[in-house]
Amino acid sequence: MKRRTLVLGGAAIVASSVAAVAIWPRRHITVAARAFDWKGTDFLSGGTKSIALEKLPAPLFRTHPNCVAPLVQTLGPCHVNNIPVRQDVSEGKAGLPLRLAVRIVHAADCRPVENADIEIWHTDRRGVYSGREAAEMCTLGDAEAISGLAFRGRQLTDGNGQASFLTAYPGWYKGRTPHVHCRILFDGKELLVSQIYFDDTLSDIIYGEHPDYLGRPARDTRNDEDGIFPEDAADHIFDFEKLDGGVLSATITIGLSS
Repeated sequence: MKRRTLVLGGAAIVASSVAAVAIWPRRHITVAARAFDWKGTDFLSGGTKSIALEKLPAPLFRTHPNCVAPLVQTLGPCHVNNIPVRQDVSEGKAGLPLRLAVRIVHAADCRPVENADIEIWHTDRRGVYSGREAAEMCTLGDAEAISGLAFRGRQLTDGNGQASFLTAYPGWYKGRTPHVHCRILFDGKELLVSQIYFDDTLSDIIYGEHPDYLGRPARDTRNDEDGIFPEDAADHIFDFEKLDGGVLSATITIGLSS
C-alpha cells in the first residue's frame, strides 16, 4: 500500500490511504512544526484546466481529527447568492491547482453528516472576489471578476460526510491573511458560517516562488496579525498533501454542534 505524507499545520505525519473509521477520539491537538519540504515551482501553474478531479487519489484526512465546530463568523460583504452546485469552481482562472476536501461530522461523536450543503468562496490569485452582488471592496471594481462567479461553489456531502472542490490557491488582500469562507446548511437550516486558513510558511512559499503569484507586493498580514484569525489555530488550518503531478491537496474536518 502506498504511504502518503499529510502535513498538519506544518507538522508531518505518515498515513495510509485507507479511509478512517467513522468514530474517532474526541480531540487531537497538533503542535505546528512550520516546515514544508516543498518549493513553489514543485506545483503546476495555470489553473485547473488539465486536472481531472476523479483521477486524483482520494483525499487524506487525519486519522484522529479535532471534531469541533470552528469559530462562527458572519457571511460578510463578499458573499453572493444563487451559487451553483459544482466541483471545479475556478472558471478557468489561473493559479496553483488546489483540491480542497472537507469532511463534515457531528461535533459530539465525529459521525459523518451526509447531505450537508457546503458552500465555499475565496479570492483569486490577485486577492479579488468575484460576483456582481459582492461589495466593491471585494471585487475592487474589476469588470472580469464582477461578471463571473469564480472560486465559488456548493456541494452536498456524501455518505462519509465528504465533499471535494477543485480550485486554485487564494491570493491575499489588504488587512487579511489568506482564507476560505464556508457556509454549511442541513435540511435548509444554516448551521455554520466560518473561515478556514492556510499555514503561513506554505503561503510564503507559494507567494514567493510560484509563477502565478509573482509580481505582487509582499502581503501585509500574517495569521497572527489577522484580527479575525482564531486563537485555537489547529482547528482552523487546512492539512496539506503534495500530490503527484503538482496538485496541492488541502483537507479539514469540520464538526457541527447541532
